[in-house]
Amino acid sequence: MCGPQFGAAIMQLLLSHKDSWRTTLVLAYQSLGVVYGDLSISPLYVYKSTFADDIHHSETNEEIFGVLSFVFWTLTLVPLFKYVFIVLRADDNGEGGTFALYSSICRHAKVSLLPNRQVSDESLSTYKLKQPPEKENNSQVKMLLEKHKPLHTALLILVLLGTCMVIGDGLLTPAISDAVIPITCFILVCLFALQHYGTHRVGFLFAPIVLLWLVCISGLGLYNIMHWNPHVYEALSPYYMYKFLKKTKKQGWMSLGGILLCITGSEAMFADLGHFSYTAIQTAFTFLVYPALILGYMGQAAYLSKHHQMAHDISYYVSVPGLAVMAVMLVTTCLMALVIVLCWHKPPILALCFLLFFGSIELLYFSASLVKFREGAWLPILLALFLLTVMFVWHYATIKKYEYDLQNKVSLEWLLALGPSLGISRVPGIGLVFTDLTSGIPANFSRFVTNLPAFHRILVFVCVKSVPVPFIPPAERYLVGRVGPSTLRSYRCIVRYGYRDVHQDVDSFESDLVNRLADFIRYDWCRPESTSDTVIGNMDFSASWAFEAEESMQHVSVSVGSHTDDSVTDIIEMVPQIKRKRVTFAVEDHDEVDAPKHVQMREELEDLLGGQQSGTAFILGHSHVKAKHGSSILKRLAINFAYNFLRRNCRGPDVALKVPPASLLEVGMVYVV
Repeated sequence: MCGPQFGAAIMQLLLSHKDSWRTTLVLAYQSLGVVYGDLSISPLYVYKSTFADDIHHSETNEEIFGVLSFVFWTLTLVPLFKYVFIVLRADDNGEGGTFALYSSICRHAKVSLLPNRQVSDESLSTYKLKQPPEKENNSQVKMLLEKHKPLHTALLILVLLGTCMVIGDGLLTPAISDAVIPITCFILVCLFALQHYGTHRVGFLFAPIVLLWLVCISGLGLYNIMHWNPHVYEALSPYYMYKFLKKTKKQGWMSLGGILLCITGSEAMFADLGHFSYTAIQTAFTFLVYPALILGYMGQAAYLSKHHQMAHDISYYVSVPGLAVMAVMLVTTCLMALVIVLCWHKPPILALCFLLFFGSIELLYFSASLVKFREGAWLPILLALFLLTVMFVWHYATIKKYEYDLQNKVSLEWLLALGPSLGISRVPGIGLVFTDLTSGIPANFSRFVTNLPAFHRILVFVCVKSVPVPFIPPAERYLVGRVGPSTLRSYRCIVRYGYRDVHQDVDSFESDLVNRLADFIRYDWCRPESTSDTVIGNMDFSASWAFEAEESMQHVSVSVGSHTDDSVTDIIEMVPQIKRKRVTFAVEDHDEVDAPKHVQMREELEDLLGGQQSGTAFILGHSHVKAKHGSSILKRLAINFAYNFLRRNCRGPDVALKVPPASLLEVGMVYVV
């Protein structure tokens, strides 16, 4: 029996391995049409741009061979060694790009500026660390970053700058194309028309075009090498780079801004990683794109070595994106150095070597690109700085609003005191009070009750927060707990999203929320008496807990309600002290529930169902933010004008959730920050 079973296992393993490689090859083929378009067409303008600055060609072809040597080693060191073999390994749960690096850094070091952070976020399956926190070595770099708050802000600005550079460069790419304008417009229209069908369809449409192009330039390259100059391979020696700079001096240094165009689009390999896979992108570039480009550039050099006059046929536009591209690569290099130390736990000397080696190459090209600043390269920089200002102002004002909410929240005692004796009535239905707080009663709810002395029979304080992970599984998205005793019918729900998650619309959100509340109610009434109040969801907890009131900005862990009316704190920090245990909260058999508890549980579930049938109201804050008296002019401009202008002209949470106007209640709030 062992022989046939062993043979079947081997056959199954081989078939799965074959399917895996088939999938990888399909993804590699699709990546040609999405990732490598910009990189593949660079041979159209690299030589023309490089020889634009009065470089005279000698019969020895040292200038042409020098440029080819620069192109070869730049393509080898930056896209191949840096991105394919190193940077692509720094993925964040399969996602790539600047924010993926920043997210990984924030999970391994306390440098995030996101509000309402919680320890419970670390139990997410996508919040994985390379090794457990208790086993990590606290490096000097990590302690330095965590200690100084200005470094947190500087890191965020660096990330935003890299992102804005990509946007600024992308905005200009269609406008500076030298292709025929009607053809360019037609391709853009087709691209945007197909984009909503998914990346795989766009990839299948454009992949044959890019593949045919790569085959053509490699075939022409081979022909030109064999026909015009078979000795062009000698230019692959780094010695020709030295001879080129020695002979051309300042003109040669200025021409490096044209050579760097051979690596435009390299960042897309990492930015588009989430659409494909590491193996697919690595396979496509290493075995097809890279050799095709090298053959194409060598063929051009062989042809130009016999036709010097052709090298001066140059158009102007290629100098423009000369600066934004290198700025993005420099940002990636800096972040990768931090990832090597903080996430991969390698010695700082290794990160320093990476930073100095690749940073020096990119700084060389960056310095050459600065020459083109006044000639047009200022435009993407200006666009990037404008976008950076918008993003930073929005982030700054959001943090100030959160601090205001944190300082002006009201206690649970105030909520418990509300009742008929104060003229407060409870109306049928579910009231969802949206807030950024993970603890306490938000000030906008107290203002709501003051102006309208009534609130819903089922009251849920909803906090929609971002977590530094790309996505969160639906089963782990919600954290639910009580606010006060069970008779109050008041709950807290924390809804967590990653930076690649799509927020739910109102229908799916409402149904999911009610289902999670029902699960929590069943669990809460059926659990043993000795178990402390906690939240519903897939999370870690233990039999023994350390409790600490949660009143600072370092919000951690989960919602816990008190069953006693004299409690004044509805959120308690819970830190596991013993072993961890994975639990899925779902109760189907209620026979173990005592009769009185069963009746109370049934009543609470019936109230929840009745509230859902009566309708749900979304209570949102309609805020106006203004700087406090005595603030600096810069702060007043940022808060009073820039942020309020952005807030008035951006989609609100009601639009994002697609809340029906009949279900929307807005509470006016003035934030003085």
